Formats: sequence, structure tokens, C-alpha cells
Amino acid sequence: MPDKKQLPKILEVCVDSTASALAAKRGGADRLELCADLIIGGTTPSLALLRQVKAETGLPVRALLRPRFGDFLYDPWELAQMEELAFELVYSGADGIVTGVLTPEGALDLPAMERICTAARKAAGPAGVDLALHRAFDVCRDPREALEAACALGMKTILTSGQAPDVMLGMATLSDLVRLADGRIEILAGSGVIPAAIPLLAQMAGVRSFHLSGKERRGSRMTFRRENVPMGLPGFDEYELWQTSEEVIRSARQALDGI
Repeated sequence: MPDKKQLPKILEVCVDSTASALAAKRGGADRLELCADLIIGGTTPSLALLRQVKAETGLPVRALLRPRFGDFLYDPWELAQMEELAFELVYSGADGIVTGVLTPEGALDLPAMERICTAARKAAGPAGVDLALHRAFDVCRDPREALEAACALGMKTILTSGQAPDVMLGMATLSDLVRLADGRIEILAGSGVIPAAIPLLAQMAGVRSFHLSGKERRGSRMTFRRENVPMGLPGFDEYELWQTSEEVIRSARQALDGI
């Protein structure tokens, strides 16, 4: 396992609104992952949202590049969109791109990933761009193979739960990944991260970078409500919003600073 003292401590907050982004900043986030539709795992944010969040927070922002809900096997039309959007997001101010493409056999799709990475780097120019592999990693067939592929692509981060439903269940794999990465690529623990878990993950798995949304449920400000007319996925309350909690992020910041 690499010497933890040589690795920076990073608190990344995943947000899908400017209100959440500002709460994350107030709570002490180091950087943001910006997406849309976080309730379904996140999709690509609009350029308008990206520009607004950058202007309002001043934090490093990595934009999620995911054209739809579902698996990470994309058709040629979707891949063309992703390549174009990788350029546009970085050109519009994103400091990084968070994405992942798999083959039908569950390996990282290297030609597709290379196209996307090249487009993002072209938009960034000499300034460079942070490229992160998202949790497509957690459903790939061979995490060690995917880690080496991500390193070969020049990616800076792998966001992972350790191929488990949450980081606590994936702790053993996270420990292996930190050891295999050996400082070459950031292992960013995500899925089920709560403030109380941070010291344990740092001690037991050597993780130094943590990803969470810190969201809480808030009631709609609507006073007139037409009930029982769903607009999306069944089972979700149309008059309930999920936003990042400044208090949760502050607790996570304090936990991380204490390790």
C-alpha cells in the first residue's frame, strides 16, 4: 500500500444543481462532480448549469459524461454524442470529464475511451484536463485489467465502490486497488460514503479520496399541488427535492481532516 502521507486528501461532492454546489462549497468540498438527474445515477449536465456552477463556486468541476440511464455499452450514435460533448464540456469550463464505456464482454472499451479522452484534451489545450473513470469500473469483468487500462489512457481517477453495492462492503477490494494503483491513479471511494465511514476506510483500505452527494430530502415550495399525476419514475414524490446538505458535507470535511 502506498504511503498515505504522500497522497492528498480529497473530498469530492456529486451535485446536480447550483444550490447543491453552493452547499457543498460551504461545507468544505475540494471539488465537484457535476451531473444532471442524480436520482437515477446521473447523466450529462447542461452547459448552462456547468457555466453557472463554475461562476458561482469557483471550485474545480468535473462534468459527468453519460448520455442516458442504464448500462455502459453505447451505440455509435451515443458514442458520437459523447465525443462531441467531451469537447464542449471542457471548452465551456469543465476542469475534467467523468465517464466510462464498456464492451459487451465487460472490458473497458479502449478505442471509444481514447476518442473521448482525445476530444477532452483537444478542448483543454496546454492547460490539460482531469479524466476520471466512473463506476462503469464497478461492473467491469476484471478490475485489475481496467485499472491498468485507465492508467495507460492517462486518466487521473477511478471512482469505485470496490465492485460492491457500497464502499463498506467493497473495502477489501478498495484496499487491493489502492495497493495496485501505487500512486499512479487516484482511487476515489464512492457509493454509501458517510462521514463516519471516512476514518475507517482511510485506516483499513488506505483510501484518501472520498466521493459523496450528502443529499437530504426537502419539500417542494409549491403551494398548489396536483397529487397522483406522476411525471417520471413511479414511486418518486413529485413534490420532494433531493439536495446536498451543507451540514453533512461539513461533517465529512471534519472527518477527512482528522485522518
